[in-house]
Formats: sequence, structure tokens, C-alpha cells
Amino acid sequence: MNLIKELDTAKKLAVKAGKAILDIYENSFEIEYKEDKSPITLADKKSNDVIVEGLKKEFPAYSILSEELEDNKARLKNDWCWIVDPLDGTKEFIKKNGEFTVNIALSYKNKVVLGVIYIPVTDELYYGIKGVGAFYKNKYKEEKIKVSDRRKELRVVMSRSHATNKLTYLLEKNKDKISDVKKVGSSLKGCLIARGEAEIYYRFSLTKEWDTAAMQAIVECAGGIFKQIDGSDMIYNRENPLNEKGFYILNNIDNKLT
Repeated sequence: MNLIKELDTAKKLAVKAGKAILDIYENSFEIEYKEDKSPITLADKKSNDVIVEGLKKEFPAYSILSEELEDNKARLKNDWCWIVDPLDGTKEFIKKNGEFTVNIALSYKNKVVLGVIYIPVTDELYYGIKGVGAFYKNKYKEEKIKVSDRRKELRVVMSRSHATNKLTYLLEKNKDKISDVKKVGSSLKGCLIARGEAEIYYRFSLTKEWDTAAMQAIVECAGGIFKQIDGSDMIYNRENPLNEKGFYILNNIDNKLT
């Protein structure tokens, strides 16, 4: 499976969308709220326009599932589906803490095969492609990355805005195994595990396909483990894009918390 064109396009569009986000981030902006009470800004919409227009131009035969695009269920009949979160971490964007990303993934027959995550504020790019590996790029270097091999003194990353009582209980129960717990926004948590800077991330609260697809691709390409809380595989381009079971990311299955 040769996905070089797909990867190159996703990387370019993620960076282009990131620049559009920064143009708004560095100025004042209004905040609106969707029906589910989640916030949305002009940056979400502008980023979505850049990505969707670019993907449609280069891959007109592929379907697209995006957080900021009306869902066309015809995608369910297509083996290929782009899964896009044009601005992951809108709450962090609003707080102006820099912890937000652009996420673009590609699924084939319900499995993610490619993922790109761009961090606009720091100009950092993570990407993974099945059968090739995971990579990190900044303005100074580009390198292949892999998860750490730690089995003790484990480092945990957790959501800055979506903590739950279940997670608090799990971490307290396993505190003897854990050396550090760090709060981080958006899909950056998965990137840190893929790069070997953390080992564990548990998420019990609800997410959507576009929140996890790119992150899963990168983590798995870096040698990590991404599973739903019940241990089952996450599939994509589903009828209902809601991830109802929660998920965990590990550097090694031996580090699963119980």
C-alpha cells in the first residue's frame, strides 16, 4: 500500500491549516457554542475549510468525516475515509495555552493507516504511516520515533480539561508504579507516548473518531498500544462516530493499569 501522496498532502494541509489558526489565535476572536455545548471559533471553521477543500481536490474519490462538516453517510460505503479534527483542543485554544493541534487521519476498511498531527504554536509535526513507522519533525530535525521501553517509574499523561473520578481512582490505586502525572491538552498526549516521553494515557470520558484517529495511527506506528477500555480494537468510519467505551494508550501491554 503506497500512501506517499496521501501522507504528503495531509502534512502540507495540516501545516497550512495551522497557519490559518495562528492568524486568528494571535488576535481577538469570538466564541460560539454548538448544540452539545462544546465551543467553536472561527479558527475551527477556517482550518476545516483549508483541509476539506485540499483533500477533496487531491482525492475526490475518498470520503471525509470531519468534526466541522455535515456528516454524509455515503462515506460508510467507501473503503477510504479521511478523518479530520481541524482544531483539536478548542478549549486550550481559547485559554491560549498553546496545547491544541490539527489532526488528519486516513482509514481504509475501518482501520487507520495514516495519521498527521501538527502543533501550530511550536511548529512541530508528528506523523505515522502503517508499515513504515512514526516520525517527529521540527524546524531543526526530522527523526523516526518509538515508544519507550519503561516497565517501572511510569509517566502518565492525562487530559487537562476532561478528568474523571474513574481516572483519579485508577491512578491512586496504581500510584506505586507511577513516577509522574502530567496534564496536557488535545492529542499531544498520544504524541508524547509515541515519542517515548510518557507511557500511559487513559481516557474514560466520551470522544469522537476525529479525536483519536490520527493519534492512534501515530502511536501504533511508533510501536505503542491503543485499545478501547474493554480491550477491543477501535474501528473507524462507523455509522456512529462517538467513541463510547473510552480508551487507553500504552507503551507496552505489561503497563496496563488494573
